[in-house]
Amino acid sequence: GKKLGFTFNNRNLHNVSLGQGQEVVAEQALDLAAKEGHWVILQNIHLVAKWLSSLEKKLEQHSEGSHQDFRVFISAEPAPYPQSHIIPQGILENSIKITNEAPTGMQANLHGALDNFSQDTLEMCSQEKEFKSILFALCYFHAVVAERRKFGPQGWNRPYPFNSGDLTISVSVLHNYLQASSKVPYDDLRYLVGEIMYGGHITDDWDRRLCKTYLEEFIKPEMLEGELLLAPGFPLPGNMDYNGYHQYIDEALPPESPYLYGLHPNAELGFLTRSSEQLLRTVLELQPRDSSTGEGGVGTREETVKDLLEEMLEKLSDEFNMAELVAKVEQRTPYAVVALQECERMNVLTGEIKRSLLELELGLKGELTMTGDMDSLQNALFLDMVPESWGRRSYPSTASLGTWFTDLLARINELDAWTGDFSLPSTLWLGGFFNPQSILTAIMQTTARKNKWPLDRMALQCDVTKKSREDFASPPREGAYVHGLFMEGARWDAQAGLITDARLMELTPAMPVLFIRAIPADKQDTRGMYPCPLYKTRQRGPTYVWTFNLKTKDNPAKWVLAGVALLLQV
Repeated sequence: GKKLGFTFNNRNLHNVSLGQGQEVVAEQALDLAAKEGHWVILQNIHLVAKWLSSLEKKLEQHSEGSHQDFRVFISAEPAPYPQSHIIPQGILENSIKITNEAPTGMQANLHGALDNFSQDTLEMCSQEKEFKSILFALCYFHAVVAERRKFGPQGWNRPYPFNSGDLTISVSVLHNYLQASSKVPYDDLRYLVGEIMYGGHITDDWDRRLCKTYLEEFIKPEMLEGELLLAPGFPLPGNMDYNGYHQYIDEALPPESPYLYGLHPNAELGFLTRSSEQLLRTVLELQPRDSSTGEGGVGTREETVKDLLEEMLEKLSDEFNMAELVAKVEQRTPYAVVALQECERMNVLTGEIKRSLLELELGLKGELTMTGDMDSLQNALFLDMVPESWGRRSYPSTASLGTWFTDLLARINELDAWTGDFSLPSTLWLGGFFNPQSILTAIMQTTARKNKWPLDRMALQCDVTKKSREDFASPPREGAYVHGLFMEGARWDAQAGLITDARLMELTPAMPVLFIRAIPADKQDTRGMYPCPLYKTRQRGPTYVWTFNLKTKDNPAKWVLAGVALLLQV
């Protein structure tokens, strides 16, 4: 305090944790501190968003005429999204801002996890060897789940707010269990940590499986026998003191790589590529909207958009005539119903595309007043982005507008060919459906009706063929052939008929044609199988479609930790 020109003692401090009606107490503390030259600490101001304007006025009021030693310290949690920034600009402009960045990289995260404890912690349990081993494994587990977020959807389907409190409570539970029992209750510990302490944050079933698998790999009897590898080249350390563990991390932990998380190096390439694309798109969005490209350029913004919309309108075919299609259907089989539903949804999308493009065309000609929606459409077309009104009526996609529109035309052609006589195509483009679940359900319905099996006791069996789409001239007698799938996190070895490690730089290798058929659920063979989730896009999460069992020689846990999934679009 003396270095800053004022004196300070504990009697001069007013510490207010906001929330639960503490705003009045905070205002009283500010008034007294401004008069007497005290310090005020206001914690968790993100919890009192409505009061922040009053706080701003109060601070402005005390900015003049208050005691020279008066200081205010404010703390808040970081906002998860830009839309959640609630601290008034006036407070931010008049503050000295300090941020506490979370550690990055496995080494910093592992040191940070261990920093929550001390030598006294390591010595507080009677079963010292067991306690130390599991505590270090929990620290590594905490570092892994926290830092895995940087790999995006391949890391976690959804981001979760794992924090040091989850770790310290887990260690307390570990201590209590070991004190009460002579045997280590591995199952109980894994359940409490994975389903409650950390699992309490998790909302996605596949993320829950990932968390559970990590704990099954890190906390098991082998850890006390010196045979457990937390990562390739990083064995669980033996009995050490507190400083010894920190030194072990510095000396033994391999260099930062996706292998430390159970992921393939391609995961980092994908993450860096997406980050670069996002950066470049942001730079593109920052360019002036009304500038000409100048002499020798391709024309103005409006001319570019006009050429694009004319091209799109020319390429779009007429909408499907639903009355004619319904009349053409002799028998409303499950497959025919799916085809009609897809045509209806395609009509809704293409109808909106044509309406909005024609409206914008009139606006650019000066025959209609430009509205906010038309301006947004023009901006999206120029930036090669799918317009919001189209996206709402469309299917999930991460593609740019040019790629998305080419994909749309391909989908229309597939539907056009299918509805010619409503006979099932030789192979189905599963990614070409608005609702891929509908065609997979139709496969089960068709088989159930044919064999008189109960639908709720059936499952889909996935057999990966060694052929490509061109090798099939007709559909199978039962089930369907599907193509257009990709694998992320690994690859399919067509010769061996197994999942195997991906090749470097091949982020999403294509799958051969899959033979999908329905069987009774109790006839499923799950031995040597990896339950592989299928998603519509690389965003994963809410784009989940189905689960296919794929053959593997390796332990399925390897592919769980690697985030292996099938994708319909890349």
